[in-house]
Amino acid sequence: MNILKIKRGLTVTFAALALAFGSTAAIGQEASQSLSSESVIETIKQRGVIKVGLSTFAPWSMRDKQGELIGFEIDVANELAKDMGVEVEYFPTQWDGIIPALLSGKFDVIISSMTRTPSRNLTINFTEPYAYSGLTIMANKQMTEGFIFEDYNSSEVTFAARRASTAASVISTLFPEAQLLQFDENTASTQEVLNGRAHATMHSGPQPHTDSRTYPDTLYVPFDKVWLAQGESFGVRKGDPDALAYFNTWIGIKSVTGWMKERNDFWMKTDDWKDQISE
Repeated sequence: MNILKIKRGLTVTFAALALAFGSTAAIGQEASQSLSSESVIETIKQRGVIKVGLSTFAPWSMRDKQGELIGFEIDVANELAKDMGVEVEYFPTQWDGIIPALLSGKFDVIISSMTRTPSRNLTINFTEPYAYSGLTIMANKQMTEGFIFEDYNSSEVTFAARRASTAASVISTLFPEAQLLQFDENTASTQEVLNGRAHATMHSGPQPHTDSRTYPDTLYVPFDKVWLAQGESFGVRKGDPDALAYFNTWIGIKSVTGWMKERNDFWMKTDDWKDQISE
């Protein structure tokens, strides 16, 4: 009789445990489905359009003679949209406002030569890098004739840089005594150096070497050194593991197949695209 009671008790206990585990699994599955449905990937698929935030600077993204966006990152975003089976819409944004615009939902992802930094990572998440470049100094030949590295750290020297950029931060760290003018676009800081209103600027590669080839009588790269050679990554809102998973998978495949390198080499290592833009 006691044995029968024990068996009945065990049966009830196992049934209760099975029900509990089943409920837990169901809750976990529902939570997973909820997270998936909230991902920006699902929003993009349902909308049929991926919205991309960027800040224009050559040769990453720029306007051609017809006013259309071209460049390495335009190729990347166009290919991404094609593989997702959606259209792409671009949102050119000033650099210092690009992260707030992402967070506000103005666009789905930042594809704009953004390097991963701890301070940025407090606010947004980053994919694996899709390109690698560092910062290089470009200077006005006449204004810096005879300069050594230490001469740039002077109150009589003026740098120009894009506002709130990594370059502006590095310039302030390397040359704290120098004056720093900040602009909304890289092209404006280059123009300051070209026109003799600033001694030097700092840009991600390959722009300093490209500009120096374009204006060899005025511009040059004074030091064979690259600072902060980090990877450029997509920027996405936090709390979206599905978006990170998809974008990382896509970047990995495009890198392994050689597509990413081929497009990067075209825009970064040749001038074959220069006839598409106005000088």
